[in-house]
Amino acid sequence: MDLLDAHLIPAVDGVAFGLLLFVVAAGLSLAFGTAGVLNLSHGTLYAIGAYTGAELSDGTWGGLALGLAAGTAAACVAGAGLSAATAPLARRGHLAQALLTFGLALIGGDLLIQLFGADELPVRVPEALDSSVMLLGHRYPAYRLCFIVMAVLLAAFGTWVLTRTRMGAAVRAAADDPQMLAATGRNPRAVHTGVLAAAGALAGAAGVLGAPIIGPGPGTSENVLMLSLVVVVLGGLRSLWATFFAAVAVGEVQTLGVSLVPDLAPYLLFAAMAAVLVLRSRFAEPATAHGPEGPAPDPVARLRGHLAGRLRRRPRGTPGTAEAAKASGTAEAPGTAGASGADRAAETAGTDRAGAAPRGYGNRVPKWIGRLPGGTAWRQAAPLLVLLVVLISLPALLDAYSISLAGSALALGLLAVSVTILTGYAGLPTLGQTAPFAVGAYATANLADAGWTVGPVQIVLSALAAAVFSAVVGPAVIRARGTTVLMITLAIGELTGAVVNQLKSVTGGADGLVGFPATRALWGGEGMLEESELYNYALVVAVVAVSVTLLVLRSPAGKLLTGTRGAEARMRASGHPVGRYLLVAHICAGALAGVGGSLMVTVQQYLSPADVGFEIAAFALLAVVIGGTTSVIGALLGAGLIVATRDWVAGSWPGHGPLLLGVLFVATVYVLPRGLAGLRGGNDGGNGRSSGAPAPEDRPPSAPAPNPAGKVSP
Repeated sequence: MDLLDAHLIPAVDGVAFGLLLFVVAAGLSLAFGTAGVLNLSHGTLYAIGAYTGAELSDGTWGGLALGLAAGTAAACVAGAGLSAATAPLARRGHLAQALLTFGLALIGGDLLIQLFGADELPVRVPEALDSSVMLLGHRYPAYRLCFIVMAVLLAAFGTWVLTRTRMGAAVRAAADDPQMLAATGRNPRAVHTGVLAAAGALAGAAGVLGAPIIGPGPGTSENVLMLSLVVVVLGGLRSLWATFFAAVAVGEVQTLGVSLVPDLAPYLLFAAMAAVLVLRSRFAEPATAHGPEGPAPDPVARLRGHLAGRLRRRPRGTPGTAEAAKASGTAEAPGTAGASGADRAAETAGTDRAGAAPRGYGNRVPKWIGRLPGGTAWRQAAPLLVLLVVLISLPALLDAYSISLAGSALALGLLAVSVTILTGYAGLPTLGQTAPFAVGAYATANLADAGWTVGPVQIVLSALAAAVFSAVVGPAVIRARGTTVLMITLAIGELTGAVVNQLKSVTGGADGLVGFPATRALWGGEGMLEESELYNYALVVAVVAVSVTLLVLRSPAGKLLTGTRGAEARMRASGHPVGRYLLVAHICAGALAGVGGSLMVTVQQYLSPADVGFEIAAFALLAVVIGGTTSVIGALLGAGLIVATRDWVAGSWPGHGPLLLGVLFVATVYVLPRGLAGLRGGNDGGNGRSSGAPAPEDRPPSAPAPNPAGKVSP
């Protein structure tokens, strides 16, 4: 009884906090489960309501009502605007939506700080609610009890609307069968807009009502978003009541868990999220001829696409449709009658005619290169050689600060290339590749602190540590597909972040690590302190790592990986161990990310949790999208553009770095749907996907590969 009495107030606080998360998560679940929008700006909608309510609060009932109306309306309008912003991305999958909404969140967060300031705003509630009541012998804030009652009523009302009204039926029909909804005379687009507006209104109302519980300030939107994602994952998308109980459970872990098991509380939420996602993927239908994510494509649509491909005009010198059909397994070529589509895809991957321009380059490479011995190889290597010449010349052109930024860009570029391997070639879109990146970074920092300062030793051991980490978490990732991969990797990344903040003896906690000895390039050398020395070291390591990566991707193993992404069901039917291929790819990508983390520590000479957080994961994914999902050069260029925007361009406009990065996110999604690689030629742009093809995170494994030849864009 004494134990219950001691933890009564935290338990009730957990219910109040959980119900606040429920109101937010209900809108997130509505947007994702019904409108199909993975909205990473949902926390910003909450912040809009919170800031508006706090600004209008004056301690009266009228101020509370005005703040609630204004905050809800503002977030509702923002939600409707989000519907218009995501409409052009409807056929491009959740990855594009996630990047767009994350960019909008960066822009919105910067604008809110400019409008309301960077300090947490005080919130004044009516005097009747700004008091305490007796609860089982304890005094408890009246406002929180009132909020609990309102949230329960909201859950009951929302369930009634969705299940018992015509409006709810239209919303459910828009999610399940929009064509049937259109046949009844209703506009699915209007329903879609209404759903996102309602989701925004819920987030805004939660912000206004939750401001006295979680005051509006920097970091509030990110914290609310992450916890809401956990709630949605635990509760699922089918029932508001399931979301309700999941939110209460999360609230209890956040409050009561801290008082009962403070050492474990930071890990419980994302560990539970990862476990639920893994179990769902484990008990999902195993991969068969129609893949694990749904039935096989409509044969009529497939025939229409096949005929369109044959009738499409193709420029001279590019592979014919028959070759592409042969590689994807949709047509048989002489001599391959008995081979499976997956085997033919692996065999024909990367086989252009001698002297022909490789996919993604069009005819822009000079013809004389094609007449050199090994002309095709020269064509493919030319962009890499040009980039290498530019990188070598940078120390002679830039000042010390810019050179240090270039070294950081190389480290982030290796992280982006590791994301390219998983997203572009393995078909596993990831938001958690900063986890092995962090393992490599902290391994190097601790090795240096222990006296192991030789660069090659640090690189090898850091890559090995990251590879072991990826091997441990890999089985949880490779089984899933689509958005589930994004969520699992996000949970892994957040769990790693929690460990970084808690394991102070190894990571330094929130303070990070600094003051460790400088890295030596080779045995017997001196520690590198000059920016030019550090940059040249980073450049050599990056060149070696990228060269090895390209060799592997162009090898038969790389072609098998491409075939796995493009025709998984056929590969399985042919006896290929698809799971083993994906696990090896995950381990190799983790090792490459570990090398990038090691380079970052060497170049920066310090390490903080912000260097390995969720924002860096989003930046790496953006770099991949900027370059084209299977372009190694594009990933490196994308990383350079991000670092230049974040640190160099933003330096001329202090305090607006997030705004500039947000604009870069939005512009990339809209202007470069196929990345920079898509600008180099008229076909697939070197990103492994034609303009109308589904995004890699949403395509069922049985769907034919849009770039069946599996060419590696350097």
